[in-house]
Amino acid sequence: MQQPISITAISSVSPLGKTIEETWETYQNNNHCLTTREVIGKSIVVAEIPENAKKDIQTLKQSDSKYKSLDNSVLYAIYASRQAIKDANWNGSDNFGINIGSSRGATALFETYYDSFLKNNKAETLSSPTTTLGNISSWVAHDLQTQGPEISHSITCSTALHAMLNGIAWINSGMCNKFLVGGSEAPLTPFTIAQMQALKIYAQKQNDFPCRALDFNKTKNSMVLGEGASMACLESGVKKNALAIITGFGYATEILKHNISISSDAKCFQKSMKMALGSLDPDKVDAIVMHAPGTVKGDLSEFKAIEKIFCNKTPALTTNKWKIGHTFGASGALNIELAVLMLQHQKFIGIPYIEEQNTPQTLKHILVNAVGFGGNAVSILLSKN
Repeated sequence: MQQPISITAISSVSPLGKTIEETWETYQNNNHCLTTREVIGKSIVVAEIPENAKKDIQTLKQSDSKYKSLDNSVLYAIYASRQAIKDANWNGSDNFGINIGSSRGATALFETYYDSFLKNNKAETLSSPTTTLGNISSWVAHDLQTQGPEISHSITCSTALHAMLNGIAWINSGMCNKFLVGGSEAPLTPFTIAQMQALKIYAQKQNDFPCRALDFNKTKNSMVLGEGASMACLESGVKKNALAIITGFGYATEILKHNISISSDAKCFQKSMKMALGSLDPDKVDAIVMHAPGTVKGDLSEFKAIEKIFCNKTPALTTNKWKIGHTFGASGALNIELAVLMLQHQKFIGIPYIEEQNTPQTLKHILVNAVGFGGNAVSILLSKN
């Protein structure tokens, strides 16, 4: 790590709420935010943004004629980005960089346009520009009126943390001193859900806790899809108004044996976590916000990787996917948000169905993990300012 990077603001819209205050308040209870949605004649467990947030998104969509044709993945990103730069006291004239990624992109629009094509043998005029992955960062840059560098990418479920890596790299290079980074996802569509069901990783039971992330006794996969966006404002150096300091980062890629494979002890996570720790004693890490998607193999392999790196003392472990589902490309940013809030409030957020949890009294260093199909692991070390 060349120099520390400050996170001077975080903002999100997710099943937890539409403000940082709502988000933290929702984390205080032991209830999940999962509901059911009718998809192709079946009742499916999903995690949607709240009704008051949906109304705000609809208002945003109607506020500009150009926004009416945008996918929710773009609108969520605009909504969260506006609040983030407001909280960080940034202006468009600062020409800050933007890197917002998405795993699936404008999947709802794409499915709609493709259905129309199958019926009419003709593509609609805006089908291409409104479904490209570059669509997100470019529209956010337009909305915020900034002329800094803008990047869009998709690296499956580690997309948002790869955006953070890019922001760190640009700042450390001296090419930019501020970067808005994050992820946005609106995957609650029939085809996307069907893809996860085809992989046999989607939750089937609608019980008290449909997603059993970090439950190592589960015998069936329990992943649930969620939607939302989360953004973080990065600035070079240690700022007085920093919510948390990025003191380490790591990344690694597995050698694939299968399209969605990860080794039984997640070697990619072992490498990314070790790199993120740098010279820091592993025993100094108080907590880890795990990727833990709620699948049998995914949860266990990450835990085994943690046991390898933290062999003397296992930090307190948590995840938010039991509560808000898996938001794909946005999930890493929402993990960062949880870690920042825990550092700010000095309170560990555990999992209600996990017995005998390690609950640290103080939180100084928290590690955040994300990984996606393809074994693209990223680990970010956050420290209290």
